[in-house]
Amino acid sequence: MFKALLSVCLCASVSVILVACGSANKTTHLPAHHQSDGTFVNTDGEAISKSFTDFIRWRWSRTKPEAYEFDVLVPDLTSIQYPQQNQITWIGHSTFLLQLDGKNILTDPHFTERASPSNYFGPKRIVPPAMNIADLPKIDAVIISHNHYDHMDEESLVDLFERQPQSPPQFFVPLGLKHEFESIGISTAIELDWWKQAQMSGLTFTALPVKHWSQRGLFDRNETLWAGWMIDSPTFRFFHVGDSGYSDDFKKIGECFPNIDLAAIPIGAYDPRWFMKDAHMDPAEAVQVFEDLNATQAVGMHWGTFILTDEEMTEPLRLLHEALVKNNLNGDDFSAMQHGQIKKLPVSIKEKGSLCKANLDY
Repeated sequence: MFKALLSVCLCASVSVILVACGSANKTTHLPAHHQSDGTFVNTDGEAISKSFTDFIRWRWSRTKPEAYEFDVLVPDLTSIQYPQQNQITWIGHSTFLLQLDGKNILTDPHFTERASPSNYFGPKRIVPPAMNIADLPKIDAVIISHNHYDHMDEESLVDLFERQPQSPPQFFVPLGLKHEFESIGISTAIELDWWKQAQMSGLTFTALPVKHWSQRGLFDRNETLWAGWMIDSPTFRFFHVGDSGYSDDFKKIGECFPNIDLAAIPIGAYDPRWFMKDAHMDPAEAVQVFEDLNATQAVGMHWGTFILTDEEMTEPLRLLHEALVKNNLNGDDFSAMQHGQIKKLPVSIKEKGSLCKANLDY
């Protein structure tokens, strides 16, 4: 395919450099989260493994919440195309447009009708994306947290790649997903293991451990990795958690990466707890993650767009407020943005180095 061949050539001109912190394992054994059968586990050594019986028990007993159509703000497209400062726009679910130092970054882009392998069944979008792909500025980078359909939407990814044939985005994906991107014609994917870094045009992307799992088909459970992403520019440090249950990983990340200016933390898709707790944090746990990270501010994500689980669509807002009050915090510390809202981000002059070189060197 001409576009694929062209993008390979163009990719060589993009200053994407795998940082030497992880160019080769210094030991002969695999990292602890790598299993001998090629699958992955979480940092506690466990794989999240609810059985099919558990799934049927949940689906059989559930009461599906009513749809609630949140208001969608119409973003100022002039501000989007010509930002005067760092800013972030919530497009919906886990999709943000992050604009840092003249670079445009998309997180877990999802612009289609369903979070499903089919156009005819599966979770249907309740609230439309605040922007269409055609409204976006030129995208420099895309991060993918894992391969679940509400985070990795192939149609959106291909559209993003093909709309910029002369300079397609660089896609940063967890270990094991590069092949899947190549299979749909995307040739600019770089895959990273946990604690590995890549650089692009003054930005540093670090894949970090979170507590989750992966699966896209019937027989590929945990064959690809999942990750949160730290994005560093000269003026800002941003952490996108992706999907995760609560774990001690966030304390370690906060210790290793001080001075996080903004964290995007999931606050939805958590009920019933007996089934969802391992993989999805609730709002109270999200506030604990915010404190573990010692971030300056946080925004909620992974709520208010699809009906994925059993809580009412507005409940994450109420529980987030209650958790903030309980922890003597407020909405300036941890906010839930409106769909389409643009949040201006200050320039940060704090030191952005990592204090955990040993992890980066494993």
